[in-house]
Amino acid sequence: MSAQAFAELGTSRIAYIKAIRSEDVSRHYPNAPEVPAHAVLFALHAADGTPMLLAGTREAAVVGAQGHELEALSVH
Repeated sequence: MSAQAFAELGTSRIAYIKAIRSEDVSRHYPNAPEVPAHAVLFALHAADGTPMLLAGTREAAVVGAQGHELEALSVH
């Protein structure tokens, strides 16, 4: 399998959820509204790493993935 094919594996079916500190939000989501300092949010990224949404809870991020017809996997 080529590196390109591997990178595209699951892009239309899988998304990743990762806990993210409020201090890191602007790096991934430059248009996000201001969030309280020291807050933990949950970022949903497409399989290729594209940021999709931020949520206040993991469950809300899962619902966001389902709304895009994606299976959500956790990243630690």
